[in-house]
Amino acid sequence: MSDWLIYRGAGAPHDGIEHLPPPPPWRDFDGGPLVAPPAALDPSSERRLGVQHREASHHRPGETERELVNAALYLRRPLLVTGAPGSGKSTLAHSVAYELGLGRVLGWPVVSRSTLRDGLYDYDAIGRLQDLQIARAAPGAADDGAAGEADPTDEPGGGIGRYIRLGPLGTALLPAARPRVLLVDELDKSDIDLPNDLLNVLEEGEFRIPELERLAGSAPEVEVLSDDGARVTVRDGRVRCHAFPFIVLTSNGERDFPAPLLRRCIHLHIPVPDKERLAAMVRAHFGEGAAERYEAVIDGFLDREPGDVRAVDQLFNAIHLTQKAGWTDEDEEETRRRLTAELMRPLDRTR
Repeated sequence: MSDWLIYRGAGAPHDGIEHLPPPPPWRDFDGGPLVAPPAALDPSSERRLGVQHREASHHRPGETERELVNAALYLRRPLLVTGAPGSGKSTLAHSVAYELGLGRVLGWPVVSRSTLRDGLYDYDAIGRLQDLQIARAAPGAADDGAAGEADPTDEPGGGIGRYIRLGPLGTALLPAARPRVLLVDELDKSDIDLPNDLLNVLEEGEFRIPELERLAGSAPEVEVLSDDGARVTVRDGRVRCHAFPFIVLTSNGERDFPAPLLRRCIHLHIPVPDKERLAAMVRAHFGEGAAERYEAVIDGFLDREPGDVRAVDQLFNAIHLTQKAGWTDEDEEETRRRLTAELMRPLDRTR
């Protein structure tokens, strides 16, 4: 194993992130004040990695995969991961977070209506107005309306921070001593404008919250809620990273991305899993000996015509059903074969 690798793909947590060299001068950020470290991995990551993280110990990423992940870490650049559905694109983010001890993976599942603002922050202006009206209508409230536009709390900025919640991208850009891991899933499902809208944020590592900028003179520091559910301080209405996050942008290849976005990313293509990789995934989720026990199912998954599209989830479904149904005799074996074929039907076929 080369000494330069921070992420080794070895499936065991280690302190390699502490040895990550300083960033290039053009990717060096100085945001502050630093926020507290995030919580540990959540159940979502445990499901992705297999029961008790067995997948991490069974599956070793290929050399190209390891090298490009480390290139993204060294260069502080997003990693654009392409590949067929179920090839392990999303799992890669969870694997890096687990091995390097980077805490809970921030997830932003992109849909056709997603906007940059969705990823950065949400301001509940209606909720704030309703609370203000309730406070004014409460017994003992000033009858002359002298409070004007004042808020019903005495917090900095009139309590506006209670109505602002950072999104997954906004939380990833908070100034932290260690990079956060952000998974922007299925970017190719987005509106045509979103990839271009991301350019400045990914390049500058910062964004502004206009609602807080307007109050910077009277309330330079305001506490808001992060995607983790923690209270964090935003200074002068600007969020600027300290350690650029490890961002994984996934795509199923349903569209092309603009050249400016590609220039800002490290591109990794994950090929369709071969038998060895599928066997490792099966062991991770179903235990030792499972790959050998269900070799016929794995072979059936791999037996496809050129151009057929299948997802690994289909293989897992077929194995789980085989395992729990307990088919043993000859008649049941025919049922197993028939249902397995149906469960693993190519995704690009409707009949």
